[in-house]
Amino acid sequence: MSKIRDEVTAANAAYAADFGDKGKLALPPARGFAILTCMDARLDPAKYAGLAEGDAHVIRNAGGRASDDAIRSLVISHKLLGTREWFVIHHTDCGMELFDGPTIATLLETSRATASFDGKSWANQQSEGGSREGWHVAWLNFKDLAQSVRDDVARIRNHPLTPDDIPVHGFIYDVKSGQLLPVD
Repeated sequence: MSKIRDEVTAANAAYAADFGDKGKLALPPARGFAILTCMDARLDPAKYAGLAEGDAHVIRNAGGRASDDAIRSLVISHKLLGTREWFVIHHTDCGMELFDGPTIATLLETSRATASFDGKSWANQQSEGGSREGWHVAWLNFKDLAQSVRDDVARIRNHPLTPDDIPVHGFIYDVKSGQLLPVD
């Protein structure tokens, strides 16, 4: 057992003890929308979007990018569960701006252990056997935050499985102020 595992299971036990009527929530999201956002631990979509359990679908990945899998989730969210509006929310100070595909692929070639960042470059601290598989991953990093939102909104809007009547909104969440800033 790990300390973190013990903390998570204890927190879950407390949560489940006070679960109440949440077991009766409907499968479709009550407010009829979905959010695609980053996995960054500083983002709490329930708080920044005013969500209660059961209100909306929240799809998270590194960078909040419109990957094939994220689009798959959005399409299921609409087609089978009735969402009528979608939000793409990236954020300031995103780690996806700090590397490019060749950088991470090169790091992974020699080590799968956590790398370090000195503010300018990444370096492996261990060499325990890596893999060339990193060269086959679309990392979906970016250098221009607002453009990454525009690109993802456009990709979703123009996807052949996205209905024409689904609004797709783009925002940047400011990690310093908590504000959602619209992106045209």
